[in-house]
Amino acid sequence: MIFRILEEQYGAKLAAEKAAKEGVKTLAPAAAAADLRYMQLALTLGRRGLGRTGTNPAVGAVLVKDSVIIGRGWTQDGGRPHAEVEALRRAGEAARGATLYVTLEPCAHHGRSPPCADAVIAAGVTRVVSAIEDPNPLVGGQGHARLRDAGIAVEVGLCADEAARDHAGHLLRVREQRPHVVLKLAVSADDQIAAAGRKPVAITGEAARARVHLLRAQSDAILVGINTVLADDPELTCRLPGMAAQSPIRVVLDRSLRIPSDSKLVQSARQTPLWLMASEIAEAASAMRLGAAGAEVIHVADCADAPGLDLPAVLRKLSEKGVTRLLVEGGARTARAIVAGRLADEIWLLRGPAPISEGGIAALDDLPLAAITAAPEWRERSNERVGDDMLTIYDRI
Repeated sequence: MIFRILEEQYGAKLAAEKAAKEGVKTLAPAAAAADLRYMQLALTLGRRGLGRTGTNPAVGAVLVKDSVIIGRGWTQDGGRPHAEVEALRRAGEAARGATLYVTLEPCAHHGRSPPCADAVIAAGVTRVVSAIEDPNPLVGGQGHARLRDAGIAVEVGLCADEAARDHAGHLLRVREQRPHVVLKLAVSADDQIAAAGRKPVAITGEAARARVHLLRAQSDAILVGINTVLADDPELTCRLPGMAAQSPIRVVLDRSLRIPSDSKLVQSARQTPLWLMASEIAEAASAMRLGAAGAEVIHVADCADAPGLDLPAVLRKLSEKGVTRLLVEGGARTARAIVAGRLADEIWLLRGPAPISEGGIAALDDLPLAAITAAPEWRERSNERVGDDMLTIYDRI
């Protein structure tokens, strides 16, 4: 124990000496711990906006003065007001001389509202701790630069990995013109997702289903294949108490527009948006019928070397329409295509305790589940029990 304490103290001393030589500002342990605590709070606040802020990132912000939190904010529904403005509004005049903790660089351009960087400057904030720089070319370091030019101390990088995960949808939409894709799989003890004949069967318990519904609420859109619709007739809404309004846009891969007019999805299309991704040569009469029912038909190209729609083109189209966080819930063929095409960024694997009888449907069609669980491109982030089920989350390396 004594050796470990001495080793930590010596390591800290070396780090401080190295920082001093390189001109890097270091904080006392207590101050560093406080910074971490406030940034963690900002991240937690920002997550309140996931799935609710449109094309704007779900940012969190905390204002602190004399070790007291004087203002908190997160990006509001629809993307306005921004987190920084909301925190400043709550702090009022007390913001002068405060430190702002924010999970993404304050914007520096005029959009539907003035730049957040200007609001921070005008409020008299003297220090800004920012998790990551915004890759949006309209911002891209300009917000931090504007703050520094105004004499504000700016520090970037605290909790950068967590912030990048929370803002993954925004970052990918800007950099790659596609949403962040989360694939959710609920599999039996023997790696199946349905009984023989694609008959639906309850695999996970109530606690796991509640967790999935929360994930739906934090997503901009949820995607399934037409075979899932024909077999299950799902609603794909968020059914947590009081959260129906946070249901995501429902997206169906329906190349030939086979979805029945009396399906739950079509019947509820005027209450919760329904987008049908169809081939460019899908029948116009079917598109008109479904459009009249409230669904939106979106035409995309067919895949050049395999049957079905071009999935990268589907993702680009969804990104163009403002989707930053996409949840894919299957079925087996859609999940297989997502995994084989290396299109998922994150996988939630829920495993129930019971097997499905012989003849059931494999989770990834003809692809073994080891393509996820034993593949070098996937890294296990967490593993936890949810009720009687196990949830393992994988990140793409």
